[in-house]
Amino acid sequence: MRKVIIALLLIAGVVMMAGAGGLKENIVTTDLEKTEITYFTFSAAPDHLDHLNEMIAIFEEENKDITIKVETAGWDDYFNKLQVNIAGKLAPDVFELNYENFVTYASKGALYNMDTLAADDSSFSADIYYPRSYGSFSYKNTQYGLPETFSTVVLFYNEDLFDQAGVGYPEESWTWEDAIGAAKQIRDEDKDIWGLFSDIQFWEFYKKIAQNGGSVFDGAGNVVIDSPENIEALQNMLDIQNKYNIMPTDAQMGGVSDGDLFMSGKLGMLVSGIWMFGAFSEADFDWNIEVEPGMSKKATHFFANALVISSSTDKADAAWKWAKFFTSSNESAKMRIRTGWELPTISDPDAVSAYLTAGNPENRQAVFNSLKYSIVPPVIERQNELQDGIGLLLQKAELGTLTAVEALSQAAELLEDLK
Repeated sequence: MRKVIIALLLIAGVVMMAGAGGLKENIVTTDLEKTEITYFTFSAAPDHLDHLNEMIAIFEEENKDITIKVETAGWDDYFNKLQVNIAGKLAPDVFELNYENFVTYASKGALYNMDTLAADDSSFSADIYYPRSYGSFSYKNTQYGLPETFSTVVLFYNEDLFDQAGVGYPEESWTWEDAIGAAKQIRDEDKDIWGLFSDIQFWEFYKKIAQNGGSVFDGAGNVVIDSPENIEALQNMLDIQNKYNIMPTDAQMGGVSDGDLFMSGKLGMLVSGIWMFGAFSEADFDWNIEVEPGMSKKATHFFANALVISSSTDKADAAWKWAKFFTSSNESAKMRIRTGWELPTISDPDAVSAYLTAGNPENRQAVFNSLKYSIVPPVIERQNELQDGIGLLLQKAELGTLTAVEALSQAAELLEDLK
């Protein structure tokens, strides 16, 4: 009897549905099958996670079959965790790499060949990126990364100190001779005012030697770090501090950073990165920027980050969509400029127009002018050993325990072992 009652109820239910509008073929619906992409980032945490989530929401709305799972680590831990995950076959589908570490991963086969993905995407064009930034993430004529952001190093200057010294403001055409001349006039020992600060370290050295026509390796990969041009460039770096007395030593800095020295109003010029704009926004004096001075030619420091895809992923198509969107969409570019989360690498002038008119410093065009002269540092598989080794020898030259000749001679021996 119970079975009969249940059967009658089921029949009645069908009849009611038919009367309401006919039988429906698909009464039960299922969610769209989604592909989950793991994205590992160092630049988002901790200050820009909300902004990253904002972009993920836009992307997922446009790509309803893809979800993004975010994993983060601070800069100090990021590459250790990345190496462990790759070794354990747990590599994220998409992850960030800075230029200096890019070659190490590309050379070991850890990255997906993006040329194959770009060829299958009729909507993609490399022209959307700055050519310099796009080309930086190519290895052996194969594209392995989409440039995400860039930053440059420029010359910051204190307009008030220039005015007090009666010196004209820096211009794009300035050489280091011009900068040193201005710094000598700004220097005031009685008031403890310094003329110039350009740190003696690896990141400044590779630029300075390029400005003097030198390099760490020649076109054939031979070590030429101890060339006469490089020795001369290093000696000029040392002279700014030790001969001309326009740049303080570490002892004279007394533990104060170069940025804090500039903020105190005691420094005429500072070579530093555009990431200092926010830190200097509260300065109680007028300041601006210009393209960094050169020697026989210009050369400026170019930092870049990219999104890469793991060579072991089985979700390459979805990973490509996310990497392309996050590095090149107008939504992403506008978000970065609005939030100060580095600068997008896209070449569309309309996308970066808001940056140029964002206020202090007034001459933000110098950031983009610097790209005309940008160079990247020398990169080998044992990159950290190269940077640390050269940096230590430069420090010894700064302290006077090695001459410029001795420091670069020892650097040449070090690089021969690292090649």
